[in-house]
Amino acid sequence: MNSTETLATKTSGLPTIAAIATPLGRGGVGIIRLSGTKAYDIACQLTGKTRFTPRLASFCRFYQADGKVIDEGLVLYFKAPFSFTGEDVIELQGHGGVILQNLLLARVFELGAKQATAGEFSYRAFDNDKLDLVQAEAIADAIDATSVAAASSAIRSLTGEFSEKINQLLEQLIHLRLHVEAAIDFPDEEDVDFLSDGVIQEKLEQVQAQVQQVLATAKQGQLLRDGIHVVLAGRPNAGKSSLLNRLAGQERAIVTEVAGTTRDTLNETVVLNGLTLHLTDTAGLRDTEDTVERIGIERARTAITQADILLLVYDVTRDIAGESTPLELAEQLFGKLPEAKRLLIIANKSDLLNDENSVDSKNDVNSSLQLEMTEQGYQQVNVSCETGAGIEELIQALCDKVGFHPPENSLIARTRHIDALRRTADALAEAHEQLIVFKAGELVAESLRQAQHSLGEITGEFSADDLLGKIFGSFCIGK
Repeated sequence: MNSTETLATKTSGLPTIAAIATPLGRGGVGIIRLSGTKAYDIACQLTGKTRFTPRLASFCRFYQADGKVIDEGLVLYFKAPFSFTGEDVIELQGHGGVILQNLLLARVFELGAKQATAGEFSYRAFDNDKLDLVQAEAIADAIDATSVAAASSAIRSLTGEFSEKINQLLEQLIHLRLHVEAAIDFPDEEDVDFLSDGVIQEKLEQVQAQVQQVLATAKQGQLLRDGIHVVLAGRPNAGKSSLLNRLAGQERAIVTEVAGTTRDTLNETVVLNGLTLHLTDTAGLRDTEDTVERIGIERARTAITQADILLLVYDVTRDIAGESTPLELAEQLFGKLPEAKRLLIIANKSDLLNDENSVDSKNDVNSSLQLEMTEQGYQQVNVSCETGAGIEELIQALCDKVGFHPPENSLIARTRHIDALRRTADALAEAHEQLIVFKAGELVAESLRQAQHSLGEITGEFSADDLLGKIFGSFCIGK
């Protein structure tokens, strides 16, 4: 049985699915996609044609059951297995518009197609080995990309670059397992004495190093895809809303001299230096009897707990007095001092201070306080939301804080990829310990098996049905 016959047998029991594949609304072209064994026959009945040539566009009219014309446009036929899903695929390209598209889709359903669920086309492509899980996820990532870098990275993953890296690691792990298990099964063979010849140790350490390289690349890809949630917090009138407007490049937040102007959280997404920032402006933190403002402050504190990076914005001319420090201000406002990896201190209105009354001299009368802050890993950036001074330094500090320095050939990645790579690295570390410290061949083999299993989850070699459902269920209808 050849591959085409195998695929036909595999998909013969599945219903033919259909969905609108372009955004609903007014447009020049609207596309309806069909996939399945009945797709070709449905196209013939819909148009009155008896034959379509694969990969050749045919101009047709689309008819109701009574012969009335619904619309006219192009029909494209992709014959299995040479299609996106691996099944017979038909694309009907008519005019854009909600009414025409729904009339055409309803007629397709009358002819035997079923409504596709979210991500069902991509799931069938995965199920028919046309793409793996990483490539399937990359489709959604390319559609949802918020920057040029993220879109380019998603396309590289879609074309198989990330999958190739994972598959190469899997091949090396398989060879390692074969060597170890051979040594266990044939302990009398001198050429497989892995406990003493150092071959396994060398190969294992090579794989460990490569996994760490892929993990570092994946972390950059995750930042490209997801960005970071940045919350601006501080006292009223510290300049939080002004900073949001400066970073967004437009007047998104209302700015006045009246304390408490911001009563609720305000969200804005921007891309700076290739990094997507999900910014949240918050109400100024203070004690107040104003009911509405108190609700805003409660929401601000909730946002603060959920932030990846917390920007403590303070007014250098007002918010620090005497010998107090920004860290003491942070502890006072937040109840406890946030970790250094989450906190970036922003000294605003630095343009209002002269050389004799500089930020450093005003906030750090005792130089040891500044040294203590630096030694604890905390960083302060001096800015002026009025003039824009220090904003570039702030953006770079944010990138440095989260380790965002993606190479040009970066690849998009998700949280589950990071988790699987970390579990792979942990299993390899256990294998290394069992080999070097305990010389326990059976335990080395088991740890390598676990590493292979974790790594295989990334591309879908090992994956539970609920994981597949979650991944493909996040897709668009018609994709």
